[in-house]
Amino acid sequence: MQTVIPLRVHDGSTPQNSRDTARPIFLIGFQNQGNLGLGYLAATVRQHGYSVRVFDFESDPATILEAALRERPLLIGFSLIFQFYIHRFASLIRLLRSNGVACHFTMGGHFPSLSFDKTIEVIPELDSVVRFEGELTLLDLADRISRGEEWRDVEGIAYRDDARVVCTPARPLLDDLDRLPYPDRDFRPMTELGHSIIPLVASRGCARTCSFCSIQTFYRTAPGKIVRTRKPKHVVEEMVGLHREHGATIFLFQDDDFPLFGPVWRRWAAEFASELHRSGLPKNTIWKMNCRADAVDRDLLLSLREAGLYFVYMGLESGNDEGLKTLHKEITVEQNRRAVEIVKSIALTYEYGFMLFDPSSTFASVRQNLRFLRDIVGDGSTAATFCRMLPYDGTAIKDDLERSGRLRGGVSDPDYDFLDPRLTELYNALTTYVDIQGWIHGYEGLSMYLKTAWHEIAVMERLFPPIAELAVYRQHLRRVTQESNEFLIGVVESLCAVFEEGTPLMCQPTDIEQARARFVDELLWLRDSFVSHNQEVLLANGPLRLVEPISA
Repeated sequence: MQTVIPLRVHDGSTPQNSRDTARPIFLIGFQNQGNLGLGYLAATVRQHGYSVRVFDFESDPATILEAALRERPLLIGFSLIFQFYIHRFASLIRLLRSNGVACHFTMGGHFPSLSFDKTIEVIPELDSVVRFEGELTLLDLADRISRGEEWRDVEGIAYRDDARVVCTPARPLLDDLDRLPYPDRDFRPMTELGHSIIPLVASRGCARTCSFCSIQTFYRTAPGKIVRTRKPKHVVEEMVGLHREHGATIFLFQDDDFPLFGPVWRRWAAEFASELHRSGLPKNTIWKMNCRADAVDRDLLLSLREAGLYFVYMGLESGNDEGLKTLHKEITVEQNRRAVEIVKSIALTYEYGFMLFDPSSTFASVRQNLRFLRDIVGDGSTAATFCRMLPYDGTAIKDDLERSGRLRGGVSDPDYDFLDPRLTELYNALTTYVDIQGWIHGYEGLSMYLKTAWHEIAVMERLFPPIAELAVYRQHLRRVTQESNEFLIGVVESLCAVFEEGTPLMCQPTDIEQARARFVDELLWLRDSFVSHNQEVLLANGPLRLVEPISA
C-alpha cells in the first residue's frame, strides 16, 4: 500500500482538526476517459477532511444547480482542459450565480493558468483562478475560506481587484509526486470487450519545447523541476491495487511524454518493467503509453512489450522538414518513419497525431505530408488521421502568429491565415467535400470505428485465449483500412490539384460520402459478424484477477 505523507499547505498551516470541513467542495470538469487532474485534487482535499462531489461537465446543468443549492458547497472548482470550451463553462457559471449559488468559484487548467487575465475577463463571475499544479493551492484556498480568513494572498492564484487583475507568486511545482495520494476516480471506467480501462500517470511535465503545445509552457512558467517521475515501485503498486480492487486489466498512461528518452529515463523504464514482472501483472493486464518518435527504441520497446505494453501513441505531427521545424519538434522525418517501422515490426498496435496543415504549409508540404501518410498507413496498419494545427494560448507559435499579424479568431476559436490564400480555399473545400467529422474526428467517424476495431484485436490477442478466426478477421480489417486510407488520401491529393493547378475535381461530395458510408457498413458488418460468431469465447473469458501478492 502507498505511504501517504501529509502535504503542507503553507508555513504555519493549521492542523486538520481546526479546519471547518462541514461544507463540501464541488469539482466540475470533463470526465471522458477519466479526469486525473480532478482526481488528484479530490483525493488531496479528501485526505485533509473535506468531502468532495465531482461532476462531469457534460451532466445536466440543472442537476449541478440543484446539488449546489441543496448542499451549499464551500467552494466550486472548474477544470478547463480546452480553451475552446470557455464560453460553455461561462454559461454554466452564470447559471449557477444567477440562481443564487454564492460560494467561491475558482478555475484551473492550462489555459486559465497561462491566460488568467483573459479567463477572468470572459468569466467575471470567477472569484479566483488556480494557476499550475493545483493540489496544494486548492487545499490552501479551501482552508482559508472555511475559516473566514483572507484568501487573496494564497500562493499560486489570480483574482480581480476592482479594475485590475492581481497575480500572486506562483507556487512551486510538487517536487515529489509520490507524496500525493492516489487520485480519486469518480467516473465510470471505459471498457473494451468486458475489460476495464483505467487511466493513471507515471510522471508529470514535458522536457520538450514544441511550439504548438501549451503543456511545456505550463510546466516551465512555474518554479520547480519541469519533469518529475514517480518511483516505478509506487506506480506498479497502484496498478496492482486497481487490478485487485476494481478489476482493471487495461491501463492507459496519460503522461504527456512517458519516461523513455535518454539514459536516465531508460533506466526508469527498465526498473518499471522489472517491477511489473515481480508483481505478476503482465500475466493478465496490458498497458498503453504516449511517446515521441525519437524515444522509440526496438530493444526497449520489446522489453516493455514483455511487461505488458500493447499500444503506443506517437505525436508525429508532420511528414516534412519545414513543418517539423515550424512545430519545433527537433526531430526528422526519417526518425518519424523509423519509429513507425519499429512499432510495426514488434507487433504493437499504434496510433499517431498528425497535422496536415500548419502555419508554414505550402502545397508542396501538404503533398509531402500526404506521401508520408501513405508511407506509414498505406498498408492498412491503422486508420489515416490528420488535423490542422491550432494556435493555443501560451504557445510560441501563437505568439509568432500574433506578432506577424496572421492570428485571427477569438479565445474559443483561434485561427490563422495561411501564407498562400489558395491553401485557405483548399482547407475550406476539404471540410466541404469531406465530412471531417464523419471520416476522422467524430465519435461515429470511420477512423474512430477503425481504431476501435484494431484496439479490440490487440485486446483479444493479449487478454483472450487464441481465437482461430482472428487471423482472417485481421486480414479483412487491414484491407478495409488500407482501401479507406487510400481513398481519403487520394481525395485530398485531388483537391490539392484543383486549387494549385486548376484541375477539375472528378467527384462530388455525395460520391465521397457514399464511399465513406460504404466503408463504414463493410467494417461494421465484418466486426459484428466476427464478434457474434465468437461470442462464446469472448464471454467465457472475462477479466481475470491477480491473486498472487506483490513481492516484498
